[in-house]
Amino acid sequence: MSKYELIAPCHFGMEAVLKREISDLGLEISAVEDGRVSFWGDESAICRANIFLRTAERILIKIGSFKAETFEELFQGTLALPWEEFIPRNGKFWVAKAASVKSKLFSPSDIQSIMKKAMVERMKQTYHETWFAEDGDAFPIRVFIMKDVVTVGLDTTGESLHKRGYRKFTAKAPIAENLAAGLIMLTPWNKNRILVDPFCGSGTIPIEAAMMAAGIAPGMNREFLAENYTHLIAKKAWYETIDEADSKIDMNIQVDIQGYDIDKEMVAIARENAKLAGVDHMIHFQKRPVAELSHPKKYGFIITNPPYGERLEDKKSIQPIYHALGERYKALDSWSMYVITSHEQAEKDIGRKADKNRKIYNGMMKTYFYQYMGPKPPRTDKVLV
Repeated sequence: MSKYELIAPCHFGMEAVLKREISDLGLEISAVEDGRVSFWGDESAICRANIFLRTAERILIKIGSFKAETFEELFQGTLALPWEEFIPRNGKFWVAKAASVKSKLFSPSDIQSIMKKAMVERMKQTYHETWFAEDGDAFPIRVFIMKDVVTVGLDTTGESLHKRGYRKFTAKAPIAENLAAGLIMLTPWNKNRILVDPFCGSGTIPIEAAMMAAGIAPGMNREFLAENYTHLIAKKAWYETIDEADSKIDMNIQVDIQGYDIDKEMVAIARENAKLAGVDHMIHFQKRPVAELSHPKKYGFIITNPPYGERLEDKKSIQPIYHALGERYKALDSWSMYVITSHEQAEKDIGRKADKNRKIYNGMMKTYFYQYMGPKPPRTDKVLV
């Protein structure tokens, strides 16, 4: 059985969480770099990584790497890679994305064009063809160039892994599902603790928490490009992984997960998304402004993605929202609070400096994950508190 080096890109700032996820699957880490984690695995690892990883963007099979400071070196390096081991004669192949950082080659379109020509030349030599119909399965290639080192990977995922399949409706600025999962995993929250999101929007944070609590793998209800790569991955490997994922689900789990939003339409959308995810019975959604945030029990968690106020006209309306959040948090005895935002005055408006502050990139936007740590519940508490 072939062993590959696999690459899992992720949000900048989530590398440690993704590394832990991969290790928990029993897979060997080969490298941790900004925005991605590499690891070793066979065909089963490709299936399990796609279906089980909550914080990854996608899973790539590393085809190779080489140094290139000129377009000629890029062409020759690409030509030398064993494309025929991955792409069949009728495969549709192209460089879907090229990213370059601190490198002499920086034009994505030129990188894509030259690499495609080199791939065609290699395929001509291997298959003894002068023209390729490319009417078969899709084999998109992704390329990273860092300090003139070109890393080439075959995408096994297709649509990004953050697209679980449950979010048919969204808020104006929704948080990506894999980022929401990563934020939860950066906290000590577990299924025995209360979780409230007072700015739930389309419900992503509560839904991801419920899926974790019930042991629902994020890739259970979607398709992957590599399901068609039967020359690389046997269909049996996918079936076995789905069976493994099925065996871990517990839909009878008792949890206290709540999502509030001031917009009743958002609350309706959140409920519908939770239903599509199969966790609507585990979450209580309610129309409620943040000023009315309260809970009778102790040791709960607020994990939330409040409005950022990115537009100039929104700036003035943001301060009262964070102030109200801070006031309600102060009234919640022994709770913890975790807030992701790009709002620079968040701590000031909340009225308290965070115990920890982690920089995370939400797409191209720099955000901060402010962490307010409450006390741990007494060890004797074994019931839901």
